[in-house]
Amino acid sequence: MAFNITSIKTSSNGAWQGDNPLNFAFPLLIVQTTLILVLSRFLAFLLKPLRQPKVIAEIVGGILLGPSAFGRNEEYLHKIFPSWSMPVLETVASIGLLFFLFLVGLELDLTSIRRSGKRAFGIAFAGISLPFICGIGVAFVIRKTVDGADKVGYGQFLVFMGVALSITAFPVLARILAELKLLTTRVGETAMAAAAFNDVAAWILLALAVALAGNGDGQHKSPLISIWVLLSGVAFVIFMMVVIRPAMKWVARRCSPEGDVVDEAYICLTLAGVMVSGFMTDLIGIHSIFGAFIFGLTIPKEGEFAERLIERIEDFVSGLLLPLYFASSGLKTNVAKISGGTAWGLLALVIGTACAGKILGTFAVAMMFRMPVRESLALGVLMNTKGLVELIVLNIGKEKKVLNDETFAILVLMALFTTFITTPTVMAIYKPARRSAAIAHRKLRDLTNTDESKDQLRVLACLHGLSNVPSIINLIESTRSTKISQLKLYIMHLVELTERSSAIIMVQKARKNGLPFINRFRRGEWHDRVAGAFQAYSQLGRVSVRPTTAISTLSTMHEDICHVAESKRVTMIILPFHKQWRGEGDHQTVENVGHGWRLVNQRVLKGAPCSVGVLVDRGFGSGAQTPGPTGIVGQRVCILFFGGPDDREALELGGRMAEHPAVKVTVVRFVEREGLERNGIILRPSPSRSTEKSYSFSTAKMNPEKEKELDEAALAEFKSKWEGMVEYIEKTASNVVEEVLGIGQCGDYDLIVVGKGRFPSPTVAKLADRQAEHAELGPIGDILASSNRRVLSSVLIIQQHDMAHAEETPVAKVVQTNDYNKINGDGSSGMEEISKVV
Repeated sequence: MAFNITSIKTSSNGAWQGDNPLNFAFPLLIVQTTLILVLSRFLAFLLKPLRQPKVIAEIVGGILLGPSAFGRNEEYLHKIFPSWSMPVLETVASIGLLFFLFLVGLELDLTSIRRSGKRAFGIAFAGISLPFICGIGVAFVIRKTVDGADKVGYGQFLVFMGVALSITAFPVLARILAELKLLTTRVGETAMAAAAFNDVAAWILLALAVALAGNGDGQHKSPLISIWVLLSGVAFVIFMMVVIRPAMKWVARRCSPEGDVVDEAYICLTLAGVMVSGFMTDLIGIHSIFGAFIFGLTIPKEGEFAERLIERIEDFVSGLLLPLYFASSGLKTNVAKISGGTAWGLLALVIGTACAGKILGTFAVAMMFRMPVRESLALGVLMNTKGLVELIVLNIGKEKKVLNDETFAILVLMALFTTFITTPTVMAIYKPARRSAAIAHRKLRDLTNTDESKDQLRVLACLHGLSNVPSIINLIESTRSTKISQLKLYIMHLVELTERSSAIIMVQKARKNGLPFINRFRRGEWHDRVAGAFQAYSQLGRVSVRPTTAISTLSTMHEDICHVAESKRVTMIILPFHKQWRGEGDHQTVENVGHGWRLVNQRVLKGAPCSVGVLVDRGFGSGAQTPGPTGIVGQRVCILFFGGPDDREALELGGRMAEHPAVKVTVVRFVEREGLERNGIILRPSPSRSTEKSYSFSTAKMNPEKEKELDEAALAEFKSKWEGMVEYIEKTASNVVEEVLGIGQCGDYDLIVVGKGRFPSPTVAKLADRQAEHAELGPIGDILASSNRRVLSSVLIIQQHDMAHAEETPVAKVVQTNDYNKINGDGSSGMEEISKVV
């Protein structure tokens, strides 16, 4: 059925009045958008195990919805994707593309490109020039082979083909490197720097291609027109940088916290500026996306203004509108046009030429810079990644009628194939070996017992954001030894790598791109404030601070934390709890950063190469503490001791805190009532029970008598060393829950330090059948970390490192017996098959 585009109505009167909503523009757009999003998300879920970027799923989804697959059903195609509806869908998708390119320009740091060095520039130049030359050669073959390809002028066709084969997609490459954990390697850093060069070159070449293409109708056109287009484009860029950029700096200053101005009007004005800039470049004869991209470059990267712009538009653009653009590319791709041996041979030729030109060019230059063979080859494969920019080039080429249906389909499949093979190929040829550092000083006891008194205590403290800074500084200051050893502090900002473009491009902002990278903090409000806080703290002396950042998906964040802990030989990792308390007294509110961060903590606790502390912050470091006699903020710390390796590690930390003149340490030891200390506790393994709701204990065999001797020895050593400086209290364990809560609720202590209790004492074992709220903290830590118990003190839960104790299992309810040797006659205890006696 033929439609006159001018007669199409926006909305229907409804089915009750006889209207079919699919014959009206807006209801049909809703159906199309929903279908595209559902299918692309489903395909992204299927491709996730293969570590494929989301753009692959979106293009494949469009191809499946289009004439290549579902569209073979003519009735479906005419109902859901009729030809009259495509301008509407593509217009909405183009708005998404316009704002996405604005975001790319907004995040692109031109100074980082200048800092990249000769190696990255040389690799980028070879990675563009050789494929470009190869693309020109392929263009001659396609013009002679594909029907209709020779209707377009030589110049524009050659440039489009050269650009199509020479592009590297920076955002897609960033995600692939992140998935492969290669951003911290020399290969990853070089690839990102070269891709940044490549990105800029691609936009320049694409502007040239569009200027040459004109309207693409094949008619003779004066070369002066193309020259005027290019000159006008250069004038536009100069105007934006000379006039608009200072104006946007003024706007950004007005919207800073110091400016105290409501920024809604400025943000709306900026978004309108994106549209106007796009219109101007379209008026000139260059695609509207160039205007949006250049306007993004004019926005200052410092301060909050750029961040607010990203927050306002990023999710809507990247999550909803951009998938429509990729899907519309797939809808225009008809694989059926590639028919016969000649066409498929052309596809193989294009893919082979694209891969060979990019890989060989990059490989040769990388070898000239004396990079190892495997690294050079992996770099070539990585630089062959296509995606976002490639599809924009192809769509513009089809829009300008430079590429016909068959050529367009061949190039889209080439882009899909080269991007798809990148991850498995790099995994096959190059996987950096993470050398394990020497196993030494993995727990505080080991460090204390060495003869090397000058050895440093190394701590890795993780942060979710600025709110974690005061508590971390206070905790580290409390443990800053003044006698035994110096302290080296690694601060790791944990950043979730999502599908958001800002999370991906964050990697480019820091030149030491990394999962994680060790470097100074870069520009930006978060980095400036955190860097200032820790630089000021490091001036106190005996503390060396190294800020770091980990950018990763939450599912693999623990690998980065453990890797840095291993490579930097840290003794303890400090993790922020996934809940944080704000306010005081009855006005306290709980801020939950999400279950995903809780899982990160659980995985670190399971696989850490050193001791781990989880900090439950209830205002530790807020400045509410009583000042000490020296003017330094005084800290009141309580160590709860029940017994076992984790509690001994907590006691060891308490000893370090006792050295600090402004820290008052109290040790509270819980002992069994007289006559009941011989009561054994049997914990039966129950692997079927939920690990989220049940406490897990170590399955390793332990000798209770030996453990008791170690506990007594540790306490005796502690008391003799800190006699008169540390308050020591013994409590008889009658109602452990009430007594522990009493300590937490009294407000006498700023921080309570407890062991996780993977080898529970009889007192702790009695709590094993309680319903757990935060099972990973152990019974005592869970009681103190509960949301509704009115606990005032912050809590630090300590897990001592020992690989022999790594395996844990949930247990069934507590059973008491009067003879703890009843099950294991040799006096040992274990939960390997039957039970654990403590």
